[in-house]
Amino acid sequence: MPRLLPPDRRPPASPPDLFAPGRAAISIPLDARHAPAGPGFGGRRATLGAAFTLAGRGLHTGRRATVRVGPAPPGHGIVFRRRLHGGRTVDVPAVWTLRERQPLCTALRSPDGPLVRTVEHLLAALSAERIDEALVEIDAEELPIFDGSAVPWCRAIRAAGRIESGEPRRMIRVLRTVEVVDGRRTLRIAPHDGLHVSAHLALAHFGPLDWSGPVTPDVFLAEIAPARSFGRYWRAMLGRAYGFATRKPFLQGCGVRSAAMIVRGGIVGGMRVPDEPVRHRVLDLVGDLALAGHPILGRLTAAHTGHELNHALVAKLMSDPTAWDLV
Repeated sequence: MPRLLPPDRRPPASPPDLFAPGRAAISIPLDARHAPAGPGFGGRRATLGAAFTLAGRGLHTGRRATVRVGPAPPGHGIVFRRRLHGGRTVDVPAVWTLRERQPLCTALRSPDGPLVRTVEHLLAALSAERIDEALVEIDAEELPIFDGSAVPWCRAIRAAGRIESGEPRRMIRVLRTVEVVDGRRTLRIAPHDGLHVSAHLALAHFGPLDWSGPVTPDVFLAEIAPARSFGRYWRAMLGRAYGFATRKPFLQGCGVRSAAMIVRGGIVGGMRVPDEPVRHRVLDLVGDLALAGHPILGRLTAAHTGHELNHALVAKLMSDPTAWDLV
């Protein structure tokens, strides 16, 4: 497990020294793309073999949070249990109907009021590792961001193990194409026998960034999980200053140790994986799709997608019973 580091409070070195071509931060020697997308996607519902605990600071609040992710019984689904002041707890199921719009993250609002934010990386890891039931206990509003990737979650989940129950795993099978469009931003899902994503992103000074492949546990860990949250350094620092001045939970934990910071035409310290920004958009997409409540079988084509478009697609798909069925 990588050591968890607090957000960097220091400005980076001068730009000419920032872009050393470096090795990838992790190296996973496996030919994961040969793993089939469909077989093994179904089977039996599964939970964790043991509980694990991770701690770190939130991207937006900047506050330290401790998260315990533990096994849960069949039919439980993924549920966040937030511990409030005074010892009271509130449960927030990971379902699309409870999603609340918040800047630069996925957040869930309990019917009782409390919010849980920045849940997308853990949800993506649980979904990719085919964990259907888990109780996620947290002592703060926001989950830790760690280094901006999903690798700490994936490694902890794999170390805990996966135990199947006697309950069959039901999946959402897309029956016809559903699409959402917002200017140049588009996201479409079509029928497919597994989960496959083709994503495109173009950034100034970078040009086109693309990734395409099946989302299997090994492909996710090797090619998607290492990709970090990203943004322009100067914008992030302006946003952080705004959050500090207004006392709003916005980018207070953002820095070069918790995100891939873009300066001019490069990323501080280099990219961990090729075309890292578009791969992170795929990571977020997998996490946001998990709010449908069941694994999705479909082929996704995304251009410049983000949280808002991801949630719009989930809402449009789930609100149309003629576009999908449970298998």
